Amino acid sequence: MHASRTLAHPGLRVRHPLALGLAIALSLTAAPAVLAQQPAQADAKTLDQVIVTGTRVSDRTVAESTAPIDIITPETLEATGTVELATALSRALPSLNFPRPAITDGTDAVRPAQLRGLAPDQVLVLVNGKRRHTTALINLNGSQGRGSSPVDLNAIPIASIERVEVLRDGASAQYGSDAIAGVVNVVLKGSGSGGSIAARYGQYSAGDGEQYQLSGDLGLEGERGWLRLAAQGGHQDNTNRARPFQGVVEQRYGDPEIDHGAFSYNGEFKPVDYLSFYSFGSYSERDVLSNGYFRFAADPRNIPSIYPNGFLPQIHNVSKDRAAVFGVRSETAGGTQIDLSYNYGHNGLTFDIENTLNRSLGPSSPTKFYAGALEVTQHVLNLDFTRPVDFGWKYPITFAWGAEWRGEEFSQRAGEFLSYANGGVPASNGQVLPGAQVFSGFRASDAGEFDRHSYSFYLDVEGDLTDKFSAGLAARYESYSDFGDTTSGKLSARYAFTDAVALRATVSTGFRAPSLQQQYFQSIATNFISGVPYEIGTFRVDNPAAVALGSEPLKAEESTNYSLGLVLQPADGLYITLDAYQIKVDDRILLSENLTSTAVRNYLQANGYPGIGGGRYFTNAVDTKTQGVDLIATYAWDVGNGKLSTTAGYNYSKTEIENIAPNPPRLAAIDPAAVRIGRTEIGRITKGAPRDKFFLAGDWKSGNWNFTATATRYGEFTELHASDPLQDQTFSAKWTLDLAATYRLDRWDFTVGGDNVLNEYPDESKLVRGTRNYLPYNTASPFGFNGAFTYLKVGYKW
Repeated sequence: MHASRTLAHPGLRVRHPLALGLAIALSLTAAPAVLAQQPAQADAKTLDQVIVTGTRVSDRTVAESTAPIDIITPETLEATGTVELATALSRALPSLNFPRPAITDGTDAVRPAQLRGLAPDQVLVLVNGKRRHTTALINLNGSQGRGSSPVDLNAIPIASIERVEVLRDGASAQYGSDAIAGVVNVVLKGSGSGGSIAARYGQYSAGDGEQYQLSGDLGLEGERGWLRLAAQGGHQDNTNRARPFQGVVEQRYGDPEIDHGAFSYNGEFKPVDYLSFYSFGSYSERDVLSNGYFRFAADPRNIPSIYPNGFLPQIHNVSKDRAAVFGVRSETAGGTQIDLSYNYGHNGLTFDIENTLNRSLGPSSPTKFYAGALEVTQHVLNLDFTRPVDFGWKYPITFAWGAEWRGEEFSQRAGEFLSYANGGVPASNGQVLPGAQVFSGFRASDAGEFDRHSYSFYLDVEGDLTDKFSAGLAARYESYSDFGDTTSGKLSARYAFTDAVALRATVSTGFRAPSLQQQYFQSIATNFISGVPYEIGTFRVDNPAAVALGSEPLKAEESTNYSLGLVLQPADGLYITLDAYQIKVDDRILLSENLTSTAVRNYLQANGYPGIGGGRYFTNAVDTKTQGVDLIATYAWDVGNGKLSTTAGYNYSKTEIENIAPNPPRLAAIDPAAVRIGRTEIGRITKGAPRDKFFLAGDWKSGNWNFTATATRYGEFTELHASDPLQDQTFSAKWTLDLAATYRLDRWDFTVGGDNVLNEYPDESKLVRGTRNYLPYNTASPFGFNGAFTYLKVGYKW
């Protein structure tokens, strides 16, 4: 549905980027009015693309889908100019938000993405239709997606991707847990021939953030099978938009330094016509060096004999991700298709703290610590059956049924003893501050191994009942070893009034099981709350400290989704979809506010947590309602001796809090004034992401040349202060413009491009917000705060 998205950008700054951006982008669509033109057929390829997400009918196309679905082609991914899959999708989908947080511990290394304004872990990610494992990291600090452990999309190399199918609809009845906001299905390249190699170099206009990448893929074909290989790797320098403090820039504020590499394979062997063995998998490694907050020389957390001028603590994360699927497909003489598969996924994340110290150890403190590791593993067994049944109607009805067993494991490994030890040496303010500064190591008492298993059964019925009317019905039962069972259902329908006008609708219920990370992760780390540093404990829900503060065993989130859509094809080459939706989530799992009152601190410090400044835990405390609309339009022309394809996309999404559970009596007994879910978290859920987003993209091909342009408007977002409404700040809407030009010479492509070529930045934060006024930009900015980025790319295909 997204014909051609693109990007790129050089870098100057203008006072009115909106006017210039619109002028450039709209000039692409206005050109046909001047030139001889006729509708192009390029978009027909997308509309006629057979989809595999959200349906089990073998020949269902994009245009015929009963639910909204986007097809992101490899050309679109390449045109974005980025090697990060999540970034590319955020530029191609108006409903996807992917900010670039900074100084958020491990979240700098594994950034979360949101679909339709919901939590990052309320989106299910598939690869070739099989469930992808999540990251081991749980996002704890003040970023969008706080409290979630989503899939790391950037672990999948773009060079391996044939297309991405994005189902913008609830699908728990079809796929199980997590599919509340939608489903992202990454379809890998499957051809046994051809290949490509590409090199890319770029840098930000500020003179930092240098990047270079090398990627490629190769197809191998035999008499009975094929194998596709892909790999990419590269380096990214850090960026820094911090400003001087007392005449010196001591802080680093921006993207971290990253070295990354990834490999994938996809293959099939067919010994006989009715039997095929398949396997696909990937391995990736990302080495990230991110920054904490600078500790000034006179800061009580510093030891001047070690750092006379203060110090900038750094977190060194290494994320290793591996996945493999092995399966066999067959078909009976009666036409029943059988798919049996085993799916393995694993993610490990290590924490090494550098350029730091443990204040409680005094002048003998080391300056580097191993702080521990997180690991998550997934095992899935699937048995799926699909059979079209002819009842004598005009078209057969497709029945699909099957079963799934899933085992999940989460482990938290302790850091070295000195990374969390309490050496007893007080700081200059008299307090004892144990643990490595910026990220205290995981304690031995935090460490543990946890697991659960689940099994499920599903039934899915779908078909074209008449030439105009198609419908589907799905139901799924799941049972979890830790919190019980649940049942989900979905009803979908589509009616075509004419070839040019169709109406579609879905109603579904869904759920998301609490992740093992949400149930069992535990740590202590520095958090800045309204500019004030606190050592905050994140407690397991069954930790006595958390129980005393009111925690309860987590249960599954439950959702109800409604969608109603209009599909229009009023003219050749023009395709328009308009889909409205409502998603209600009950018992939404959130990380509570940082409970930092004097009463809470005194209780925690008297019960085994010296020096701690507060605590928090996960809770099913909130019910939310999200309403919105998605509008997508594509149109293509033959323009003179070239072809122009345009895509416009708009998303509006509003989330409201319907209910907040009252404080439990145990918390009220410790602190009657405690706020478990307060203004900060409410603001993050309801206003922290842009309420709307619009883009207009153009792609013009003529001879050996290909020009692309994308103008994107990111709507306003708001940050609520923890206690003072006068310090709330709304950040205004911003436009960015991406440009690229490619010249093709035989099999070679030469590209020059730029992202955010107008060098747009978000509004600066109010000076009154906290003490870190030399950090001018809010990390929730949907397009980051790095400015313009220019790049060169050379590719060869065969």
